[in-house]
Amino acid sequence: MSELLEVRNLSKQFSSHRGLFHARRTMYAVNDVSFALPAGRVVGVVGESGCGKSTLARLILRLIEPSDGTVSFDGLALLKQRAGDMRRLRARMQMVFQDPYSAIDPRYTIARAVMEPFQIQGKRFTTAEATATVEELLAMVGLSEQMADSYPHQLSGGQKQRVGIARALALKPALLVLDEPTASLDVSVQAQIIGLLEQLRDELNLTYLFISHDLALVKYFCDEVLVMYMGRIVEAMPSTDVNPRHPYSKTLLDSTFEPDPKQRRNIEALSDEVPSPFDLGSGCAFAARCPSVSARCRNETPILSTPGRSHAVACHHPN
Repeated sequence: MSELLEVRNLSKQFSSHRGLFHARRTMYAVNDVSFALPAGRVVGVVGESGCGKSTLARLILRLIEPSDGTVSFDGLALLKQRAGDMRRLRARMQMVFQDPYSAIDPRYTIARAVMEPFQIQGKRFTTAEATATVEELLAMVGLSEQMADSYPHQLSGGQKQRVGIARALALKPALLVLDEPTASLDVSVQAQIIGLLEQLRDELNLTYLFISHDLALVKYFCDEVLVMYMGRIVEAMPSTDVNPRHPYSKTLLDSTFEPDPKQRRNIEALSDEVPSPFDLGSGCAFAARCPSVSARCRNETPILSTPGRSHAVACHHPN
Protein backbone atom coordinates (compact mmCIF):
# COMPACT_ATOMS: atom_id res chain seq x y z
CA MET A 1 0.00 0.00 0.00
CA SER A 2 1.54 3.33 -1.09
CA GLU A 3 2.02 6.20 1.36
CA LEU A 4 0.04 9.24 0.33
CA LEU A 5 1.33 11.36 3.23
CA GLU A 6 4.61 11.04 5.12
CA VAL A 7 5.49 13.21 8.10
CA ARG A 8 9.02 13.04 9.51
CA ASN A 9 10.32 14.72 12.69
CA LEU A 10 7.82 17.55 12.36
CA SER A 11 8.07 20.26 15.04
CA LYS A 12 6.61 23.69 15.67
CA GLN A 13 7.86 26.15 18.27
CA PHE A 14 6.01 29.18 19.54
CA SER A 15 7.62 31.89 21.66
CA SER A 16 6.14 34.54 23.94
CA HIS A 17 7.24 37.25 26.35
CA ARG A 18 6.23 37.05 30.00
CA GLY A 19 6.85 40.74 30.42
CA LEU A 20 9.41 43.49 30.02
CA PHE A 21 11.84 42.09 32.58
CA HIS A 22 11.42 38.39 31.85
CA ALA A 23 13.19 36.16 29.37
CA ARG A 24 11.45 34.98 26.23
CA ARG A 25 9.69 31.61 26.67
CA THR A 26 9.45 28.86 24.05
CA MET A 27 7.07 25.93 23.78
CA TYR A 28 6.75 23.03 21.35
CA ALA A 29 3.16 22.81 20.12
CA VAL A 30 4.25 19.86 17.97
CA ASN A 31 7.41 18.02 18.93
CA ASP A 32 9.23 15.55 16.65
CA VAL A 33 6.13 13.92 15.15
CA SER A 34 6.54 11.18 12.54
CA PHE A 35 3.94 8.97 10.86
CA ALA A 36 2.72 7.76 7.47
CA LEU A 37 -0.79 7.79 6.01
CA PRO A 38 -1.38 5.16 3.31
CA ALA A 39 -3.72 5.96 0.43
CA GLY A 40 -7.32 4.99 1.12
CA ARG A 41 -6.87 4.70 4.90
CA VAL A 42 -8.29 6.72 7.79
CA VAL A 43 -5.80 7.66 10.50
CA GLY A 44 -7.16 9.21 13.67
CA VAL A 45 -5.27 11.64 15.92
CA VAL A 46 -6.62 11.86 19.47
CA GLY A 47 -5.68 13.70 22.64
CA GLU A 48 -6.81 16.33 25.10
CA SER A 49 -7.46 19.92 24.07
CA GLY A 50 -4.16 21.74 23.66
CA CYS A 51 -2.09 18.66 22.85
CA GLY A 52 -1.18 19.95 19.37
CA LYS A 53 -3.70 18.16 17.12
CA SER A 54 -4.96 21.22 15.23
CA THR A 55 -1.45 22.66 14.93
CA LEU A 56 -0.34 19.36 13.41
CA ALA A 57 -3.18 19.56 10.87
CA ARG A 58 -2.17 23.06 9.80
CA LEU A 59 1.49 22.10 9.56
CA ILE A 60 0.67 19.17 7.28
CA LEU A 61 -1.21 21.43 4.86
CA ARG A 62 1.46 24.11 5.28
CA LEU A 63 -1.05 26.66 6.51
CA ILE A 64 1.65 27.46 9.04
CA GLU A 65 5.36 26.84 8.58
CA PRO A 66 7.12 24.22 10.74
CA SER A 67 10.21 24.89 12.81
CA ASP A 68 11.73 21.57 11.76
CA GLY A 69 10.94 18.35 9.93
CA THR A 70 9.52 17.34 6.55
CA VAL A 71 6.11 16.64 5.01
CA SER A 72 5.76 14.65 1.79
CA PHE A 73 2.52 14.37 -0.16
CA ASP A 74 2.38 11.80 -2.93
CA GLY A 75 6.18 11.82 -3.08
CA LEU A 76 6.53 15.62 -3.20
CA ALA A 77 8.33 17.52 -0.44
CA LEU A 78 5.77 20.19 0.50
CA LEU A 79 8.20 22.47 2.31
CA LYS A 80 10.25 22.88 -0.87
CA GLN A 81 7.31 23.97 -3.01
CA ARG A 82 6.94 27.57 -4.14
CA ALA A 83 3.74 29.49 -3.40
CA GLY A 84 2.20 28.88 -6.83
CA ASP A 85 3.06 25.18 -6.80
CA MET A 86 1.73 24.87 -3.26
CA ARG A 87 -1.56 26.48 -4.27
CA ARG A 88 -2.00 23.93 -7.06
CA LEU A 89 -1.10 21.06 -4.72
CA ARG A 90 -3.75 22.17 -2.23
CA ALA A 91 -6.37 21.25 -4.81
CA ARG A 92 -5.50 17.64 -3.90
CA MET A 93 -5.36 18.14 -0.12
CA GLN A 94 -8.18 19.95 1.62
CA MET A 95 -9.33 20.63 5.18
CA VAL A 96 -12.70 20.56 6.93
CA PHE A 97 -12.58 22.86 9.94
CA GLN A 98 -13.97 22.32 13.41
CA ASP A 99 -16.37 25.24 13.64
CA PRO A 100 -18.91 25.31 10.78
CA TYR A 101 -20.25 28.65 12.05
CA SER A 102 -17.02 30.53 11.30
CA ALA A 103 -15.68 28.44 8.41
CA ILE A 104 -17.97 30.11 5.84
CA ASP A 105 -17.95 33.83 5.11
CA PRO A 106 -21.36 35.09 6.35
CA ARG A 107 -21.54 37.50 3.38
CA TYR A 108 -21.36 34.65 0.84
CA THR A 109 -24.29 32.68 -0.47
CA ILE A 110 -23.86 28.92 -0.25
CA ALA A 111 -23.30 28.79 -4.00
CA ARG A 112 -20.49 31.33 -3.80
CA ALA A 113 -18.92 29.55 -0.81
CA VAL A 114 -18.90 26.23 -2.66
CA MET A 115 -17.43 27.82 -5.79
CA GLU A 116 -14.70 29.68 -3.88
CA PRO A 117 -12.04 26.93 -4.35
CA PHE A 118 -12.43 27.15 -8.13
CA GLN A 119 -11.99 30.92 -7.96
CA ILE A 120 -8.78 30.56 -5.93
CA GLN A 121 -7.43 28.06 -8.46
CA GLY A 122 -8.32 30.41 -11.35
CA LYS A 123 -10.88 28.11 -12.95
CA ARG A 124 -13.65 29.85 -14.89
CA PHE A 125 -17.20 28.62 -15.50
CA THR A 126 -20.16 29.79 -17.49
CA THR A 127 -23.27 30.54 -15.45
CA ALA A 128 -24.84 27.25 -16.48
CA GLU A 129 -21.68 25.29 -15.61
CA ALA A 130 -21.40 26.98 -12.22
CA THR A 131 -25.04 26.23 -11.42
CA ALA A 132 -24.62 22.57 -12.39
CA THR A 133 -21.42 22.27 -10.34
CA VAL A 134 -23.04 23.75 -7.23
CA GLU A 135 -26.05 21.45 -7.57
CA GLU A 136 -23.77 18.41 -7.98
CA LEU A 137 -21.67 19.27 -4.91
CA LEU A 138 -24.69 20.01 -2.72
CA ALA A 139 -26.32 16.75 -3.79
CA MET A 140 -23.11 14.91 -2.97
CA VAL A 141 -23.39 15.96 0.69
CA GLY A 142 -27.15 15.50 0.92
CA LEU A 143 -28.29 19.12 0.56
CA SER A 144 -31.03 20.49 -1.67
CA GLU A 145 -30.11 22.61 -4.67
CA GLN A 146 -32.60 25.17 -3.32
CA MET A 147 -30.07 26.05 -0.62
CA ALA A 148 -27.67 27.50 -3.19
CA ASP A 149 -29.06 31.02 -2.76
CA SER A 150 -29.24 30.82 1.06
CA TYR A 151 -26.81 32.48 3.46
CA PRO A 152 -24.97 30.68 6.29
CA HIS A 153 -27.20 32.17 9.03
CA GLN A 154 -30.18 30.46 7.43
CA LEU A 155 -28.65 26.99 7.84
CA SER A 156 -28.30 24.70 10.85
CA GLY A 157 -24.89 23.67 12.20
CA GLY A 158 -25.10 20.29 10.48
CA GLN A 159 -26.04 21.89 7.17
CA LYS A 160 -23.14 24.34 7.46
CA GLN A 161 -20.73 21.47 8.06
CA ARG A 162 -22.09 19.71 4.97
CA VAL A 163 -21.39 22.89 3.01
CA GLY A 164 -17.84 22.87 4.39
CA ILE A 165 -17.42 19.28 3.24
CA ALA A 166 -18.86 20.12 -0.20
CA ARG A 167 -16.41 22.99 -0.55
CA ALA A 168 -13.52 20.72 0.47
CA LEU A 169 -14.57 18.16 -2.16
CA ALA A 170 -14.99 20.73 -4.96
CA LEU A 171 -11.52 20.22 -6.43
CA LYS A 172 -11.64 16.41 -6.11
CA PRO A 173 -8.86 16.04 -3.52
CA ALA A 174 -7.12 12.80 -2.58
CA LEU A 175 -6.63 13.78 1.08
CA LEU A 176 -9.05 15.38 3.53
CA VAL A 177 -7.80 16.64 6.89
CA LEU A 178 -10.80 16.64 9.22
CA ASP A 179 -10.17 18.84 12.26
CA GLU A 180 -12.82 17.72 14.76
CA PRO A 181 -15.60 18.08 12.16
CA THR A 182 -18.33 16.95 14.58
CA ALA A 183 -17.18 18.64 17.81
CA SER A 184 -19.70 21.50 17.75
CA LEU A 185 -22.67 19.44 16.55
CA ASP A 186 -25.47 17.59 18.34
CA VAL A 187 -25.00 13.85 18.77
CA SER A 188 -27.65 12.95 16.19
CA VAL A 189 -26.09 15.34 13.67
CA GLN A 190 -22.64 13.93 14.43
CA ALA A 191 -23.87 10.50 13.38
CA GLN A 192 -25.19 11.92 10.11
CA ILE A 193 -21.88 13.65 9.31
CA ILE A 194 -19.84 10.52 10.11
CA GLY A 195 -22.20 8.47 7.93
CA LEU A 196 -21.72 10.98 5.11
CA LEU A 197 -17.92 10.86 5.45
CA GLU A 198 -17.99 7.04 5.33
CA GLN A 199 -20.11 7.13 2.19
CA LEU A 200 -17.87 9.70 0.48
CA ARG A 201 -14.75 7.75 1.38
CA ASP A 202 -16.09 4.65 -0.35
CA GLU A 203 -17.48 6.48 -3.38
CA LEU A 204 -14.51 8.81 -4.01
CA ASN A 205 -11.64 6.67 -2.66
CA LEU A 206 -10.63 9.38 -0.20
CA THR A 207 -7.89 9.32 2.42
CA TYR A 208 -8.67 10.93 5.78
CA LEU A 209 -6.62 12.33 8.63
CA PHE A 210 -9.30 12.51 11.32
CA ILE A 211 -8.54 14.69 14.34
CA SER A 212 -10.69 14.33 17.44
CA HIS A 213 -10.71 14.23 21.23
CA ASP A 214 -13.42 11.54 21.14
CA LEU A 215 -11.66 8.18 21.29
CA ALA A 216 -14.90 6.22 20.96
CA LEU A 217 -15.67 7.99 17.66
CA VAL A 218 -12.11 7.43 16.43
CA LYS A 219 -12.31 3.71 17.27
CA TYR A 220 -15.47 3.45 15.18
CA PHE A 221 -14.37 5.54 12.21
CA CYS A 222 -10.61 5.08 11.83
CA ASP A 223 -8.26 2.32 10.68
CA GLU A 224 -5.27 3.47 12.77
CA VAL A 225 -4.92 5.72 15.81
CA LEU A 226 -2.20 8.15 16.88
CA VAL A 227 -2.39 9.35 20.50
CA MET A 228 -0.86 12.78 21.20
CA TYR A 229 0.15 14.28 24.53
CA MET A 230 1.86 17.65 24.96
CA GLY A 231 2.89 17.86 21.31
CA ARG A 232 4.28 14.33 20.99
CA ILE A 233 2.86 11.07 19.68
CA VAL A 234 2.93 8.75 22.68
CA GLU A 235 1.32 5.75 20.97
CA ALA A 236 0.73 4.60 17.39
CA MET A 237 -1.97 1.93 17.28
CA PRO A 238 -2.01 0.02 13.95
CA SER A 239 -5.70 -0.82 14.36
CA THR A 240 -8.58 0.08 16.65
CA ASP A 241 -8.77 -3.51 17.94
CA VAL A 242 -5.46 -3.52 19.81
CA ASN A 243 -5.30 -2.71 23.50
CA PRO A 244 -3.59 0.57 24.46
CA ARG A 245 -0.13 0.20 26.00
CA HIS A 246 0.53 3.76 27.17
CA PRO A 247 -1.06 4.75 30.53
CA TYR A 248 -2.39 7.96 28.98
CA SER A 249 -4.05 6.07 26.09
CA LYS A 250 -5.60 3.67 28.57
CA THR A 251 -6.97 6.59 30.59
CA LEU A 252 -8.50 8.11 27.46
CA LEU A 253 -10.15 4.81 26.56
CA ASP A 254 -11.46 4.24 30.10
CA SER A 255 -13.04 7.72 30.14
CA THR A 256 -15.32 7.02 27.16
CA PHE A 257 -19.01 6.89 28.05
CA GLU A 258 -20.90 3.61 27.79
CA PRO A 259 -24.67 4.12 27.43
CA ASP A 260 -25.41 0.64 28.82
CA PRO A 261 -25.46 0.92 32.67
CA LYS A 262 -24.22 -2.68 32.96
CA GLN A 263 -21.04 -1.79 31.05
CA ARG A 264 -20.13 1.39 32.89
CA ARG A 265 -16.80 1.49 34.68
CA ASN A 266 -15.35 3.16 37.73
CA ILE A 267 -12.94 5.74 36.36
CA GLU A 268 -9.77 6.52 38.28
CA ALA A 269 -9.07 10.22 37.89
CA LEU A 270 -5.54 11.27 37.02
CA SER A 271 -3.65 13.01 39.76
CA ASP A 272 -1.91 16.36 39.33
CA GLU A 273 -2.45 18.90 36.55
CA VAL A 274 -1.38 19.06 32.94
CA PRO A 275 2.14 20.54 32.94
CA SER A 276 2.85 23.91 31.41
CA PRO A 277 4.01 23.50 27.79
CA PHE A 278 6.58 26.22 28.51
CA ASP A 279 8.12 24.22 31.37
CA LEU A 280 8.04 20.50 30.59
CA GLY A 281 11.46 19.86 32.08
CA SER A 282 13.33 16.62 31.52
CA GLY A 283 11.82 13.17 31.29
CA CYS A 284 8.33 12.09 30.27
CA ALA A 285 5.73 14.90 30.07
CA PHE A 286 3.13 12.51 31.53
CA ALA A 287 5.28 11.57 34.55
CA ALA A 288 3.48 13.81 37.07
CA ARG A 289 0.11 12.22 36.24
CA CYS A 290 1.18 8.62 35.59
CA PRO A 291 0.34 5.83 38.07
CA SER A 292 3.38 3.81 36.88
CA VAL A 293 5.96 6.59 37.16
CA SER A 294 9.54 5.76 38.10
CA ALA A 295 12.76 7.72 38.56
CA ARG A 296 13.69 6.89 34.96
CA CYS A 297 10.44 8.47 33.73
CA ARG A 298 11.28 11.76 35.48
CA ASN A 299 14.76 11.97 33.97
CA GLU A 300 14.69 10.27 30.57
CA THR A 301 12.31 11.17 27.73
CA PRO A 302 10.82 7.99 26.22
CA ILE A 303 11.16 7.48 22.48
CA LEU A 304 8.35 6.15 20.28
CA SER A 305 9.44 2.56 19.64
CA THR A 306 8.26 -1.06 19.72
CA PRO A 307 9.87 -2.49 22.87
CA GLY A 308 9.56 -6.25 22.72
CA ARG A 309 6.12 -6.69 21.14
CA SER A 310 3.04 -5.18 19.54
CA HIS A 311 2.92 -1.57 18.35
CA ALA A 312 4.92 1.63 18.89
CA VAL A 313 4.63 3.38 22.24
CA ALA A 314 6.67 6.13 23.95
CA CYS A 315 6.75 4.75 27.47
CA HIS A 316 9.38 3.22 29.79
CA HIS A 317 6.76 0.95 31.41
CA PRO A 318 4.15 0.09 28.74
CA ASN A 319 1.31 -2.32 29.48
